[in-house]
Amino acid sequence: MIRVLVVDDDYRVAELHARYVRDVPDFDVAGVARSAREAVEAAARLRPDLVLLDQYLPDEPGSEVLPELAADVIMVTAAADAVQVRAAVGRGAVGYLIKPFEPPALAARLRAYARYRAQLVGDRTVDQEQVDRALRALHGADRAASPRKGRSSPTLHLITEAVRDAGEPVTASEIATRLGLSRTTAQRYLADLSSEGAVRVQLRYGAAGRPEHLYRWSSPPGAPGAD
Repeated sequence: MIRVLVVDDDYRVAELHARYVRDVPDFDVAGVARSAREAVEAAARLRPDLVLLDQYLPDEPGSEVLPELAADVIMVTAAADAVQVRAAVGRGAVGYLIKPFEPPALAARLRAYARYRAQLVGDRTVDQEQVDRALRALHGADRAASPRKGRSSPTLHLITEAVRDAGEPVTASEIATRLGLSRTTAQRYLADLSSEGAVRVQLRYGAAGRPEHLYRWSSPPGAPGAD
């Protein structure tokens, strides 16, 4: 079992990400931290294998304490500028996931991380081929998270048009109702469009605190570059 420490200052987002982790086989949540200092203390106490680390924390940026965590780190953050990405990777992050995102995006990276660990299990000497294989496994999440083959082009076109014509953020349920599809089908296609960058994903919290994923076309109707 791979033990994960989730670090995010928003308790709702932290719990959401913890739930995503628990849904992936062979992963468990060791704990949740809400600040950089709390993350360092929790990592020392809980000794997780992996930390999902936010950059925007109330006391200091996550990347600043990354070397103190004594664990592998995947940045899970809204910080999307190149400087911060380079800083996190330079300090040792093994992955970088920009939020918000669909659960499959995180699941793909966790499975890739598990494959990477399996290639480097134990305290043993490895050769170059084994190192290369492990690194390919780690970064295979990009391929795993890309749109799947076999999706119906007509359905993809309908969902694309529905999101683009909406002019405002919509949920998978709303798209499904509008097109007469199942919510699961709509969500799969929307996740593919999100991974391509065609739609943006954001979270909306309901009265009970349970978040909904909202989808918006990256180039609104009438904008330059829109079809």
